[in-house]
Amino acid sequence: MVMRIFYKSALGAALVAAFSCAPMAAHAGLFDDAEARKAILDMRNQIDTLQHTMGDKADKSSTLTLADQTDQLRQEIARLRGQIEVLTNQLSDTQQRQKDFYVDLDTRMRKLEPQQVNIDGKTSNVGQNEQKSYDGALASFKNGDYKGAVAALTDFLMRYPQSGYAPSAQYFLGNAYYAVSDYKNAIAAEQTLIKNYPDNPKVPDAQLTIASAYTDLKDKMAARRMLSTIISQHPDSPAAQTAKERQAALK
Repeated sequence: MVMRIFYKSALGAALVAAFSCAPMAAHAGLFDDAEARKAILDMRNQIDTLQHTMGDKADKSSTLTLADQTDQLRQEIARLRGQIEVLTNQLSDTQQRQKDFYVDLDTRMRKLEPQQVNIDGKTSNVGQNEQKSYDGALASFKNGDYKGAVAALTDFLMRYPQSGYAPSAQYFLGNAYYAVSDYKNAIAAEQTLIKNYPDNPKVPDAQLTIASAYTDLKDKMAARRMLSTIISQHPDSPAAQTAKERQAALK
């Protein structure tokens, strides 16, 4: 009788453990790794306890009753093991999803980080939006939309005054002004380039634009001075050869 009471208690404990694990299995997707591992460890401990109880408390005088109770306990053990398997698989799936999430997040973050770009022989860090803004402005210029280019390049220089693309943007701004016959602003834009970036390789070409603008403004004296400056300051540049040809045409 004592043994029967004991096994009923053991069976009751197993059933409580099984039912308490049911909601755990249903919500295992919400567990973190530590909670899932603890649940698995607890059920394994319950199985070990039941197995030891079956081995240590066997009573030969109650063979049939013990056999029934043993079978029930084995069924509970099998069910607990099945739940352990489910939790283990769910934990593995969760860990894989977390890994995939962080890989994807890292990839997205890297795309947002500034990239190193070689601009006029210098390496500069350029952000994604910065690159997109410059490319869009330059595309307007190359497509012949000079008014749109003036607006886009002006906006770029206001938003990214320290950009590695600032000298190029300033140069193309001067040329865009020249293309729409706004010669005074063309001269001012190219003079800004020369003042702020005197060592930039686009300076000789910017000076040619200034000389052309002066010519169109009928200021031949200023045009000749600028052409002479190009020849003296950049004697080996292609712009210097062009300046010599224009000098001859202005005489």
